[in-house]
Amino acid sequence: MSKEHNQNVPIEVPAPGGIFAQPWSLRKMLGLMGVFGPAAIVASVSVGAGETIVVVSAGAWTGYGLLWLVLLSCLLKGVFVTYMIGRYTAVSGESIGQRLVQLPGPRGWFLIFLLIIELTAAPLGWVVVAKPCGELFRHLAQHHLPDMGFEAFWTNVGTSLLIGSALLLGLRLSFAKLERQQIIICGILVTGTILGTLMVKPDFLKALVGVVSIGNVPELAPWAPKEHRDHTLLMLATMFGFVGGSVLTYAAYSDWVRLHRWGINGHEQIDSIRDRAFARPRVDYLPDNPVQVRRMRKLLAPLRWDVTMGSLVLFIVTAAFMLSGAAVLYPRESRFAGWSLLTEQAWVWNEIHPWLVWVYYVTIVAAMWGTLQALPEIYARVAHGFALAINPHRVWSYKRIQQVVCLYVFVVAMVVIWSNISFTTLIQIASFLLANLGVALIMMAAIYLNFKLPRPYRTQWWMLMGSVLSALVLLAVAGISGWGLAGKLFGG
Repeated sequence: MSKEHNQNVPIEVPAPGGIFAQPWSLRKMLGLMGVFGPAAIVASVSVGAGETIVVVSAGAWTGYGLLWLVLLSCLLKGVFVTYMIGRYTAVSGESIGQRLVQLPGPRGWFLIFLLIIELTAAPLGWVVVAKPCGELFRHLAQHHLPDMGFEAFWTNVGTSLLIGSALLLGLRLSFAKLERQQIIICGILVTGTILGTLMVKPDFLKALVGVVSIGNVPELAPWAPKEHRDHTLLMLATMFGFVGGSVLTYAAYSDWVRLHRWGINGHEQIDSIRDRAFARPRVDYLPDNPVQVRRMRKLLAPLRWDVTMGSLVLFIVTAAFMLSGAAVLYPRESRFAGWSLLTEQAWVWNEIHPWLVWVYYVTIVAAMWGTLQALPEIYARVAHGFALAINPHRVWSYKRIQQVVCLYVFVVAMVVIWSNISFTTLIQIASFLLANLGVALIMMAAIYLNFKLPRPYRTQWWMLMGSVLSALVLLAVAGISGWGLAGKLFGG
């Protein structure tokens, strides 16, 4: 049989093996917990400005009334976006860039646009995550620092050192080590936030009402900053956007699925399958045999478990932070002025016992450190994959791309830090580009990719409907975010 003929023969889908081929038992349940990995990175990267600052402040200004928005964002992004992006790679064996590069128009224009969106706003996102930590360092060391005439100087110094060290150490962090680190951080955050929430004794009945009051937009408290009361929809869109990852975080999930060899990626001839996929305009190498199709659906079990656990972590941590803000900071009429965001939140733990404030500081800085350290891997992995898809004939160095991107982020972040732009402005711009517009586009791309698969291998109708609705909501939020931001910046 000729090589050309072999290229026209459908591949054989391997039978499921390992823990997923075993009957249900306690051992299997424990084994399934060990599947959790890539979605842990997605969830833990989100624990930056979103869960630890924006959501807490929303709780401090609205009480429990916006828990439904937290649930909606976790459902749309933690479940539908993550699953649909990962599913295409698990079924086809190719990264999303290899197929999206074939969109009509100049080669790779969509991939380049996604990179531009992320890298334009990335330094802003870094500052939003790091500068509250810089302010915390200044607050803790203020009695040991020389008086420079203004507090912002030492805040900026601490922020610059944190970003620089995170980038440098992130360059040396392998994917395997990063994944283990983020799983540990997720465990710490889930345990800590659950215990902390129970200790501050929130009103769970009001919380339940807040979860089911879908579409209700409570009036912001009088002590909320005027700019948020004047632009309430923009504030809501910003909070919605920062619950979850950025556009490249979800794009990177596709490559992490490949690294874990989930779905067809565990095939013994996966390299030749990927070469075959890249050379063809359609995914026409999967067999139509119903037995083979059922095998493929069983091979997606690790992906489903990973996405489920990741979305649960995202919701538990996010909801817990909002509950803490509503239970402790709302009665205190917290305003979250300037960059003293973490010190303001320390009152949540101070309500339990003063010594727990230090536990909070260590935990939250570790979580934000994990967020910053994961980003070099995300940027480099996606940029490298996109570059290979756009120009496969050139040798692209992963490390070189990572170094260039990190240098760019550091330089631009330094400019942003020392320009002393307000937290609110930075987070609203970053949320619009990274989380609202970018994630809406990647969700639309995921739906397009689903239709590039042969009909038997496309997702179930209910998941497709949920994905379409998710895309519509994400586009609507992106429109609200962009319109509100333009009105604030240019419309007075």
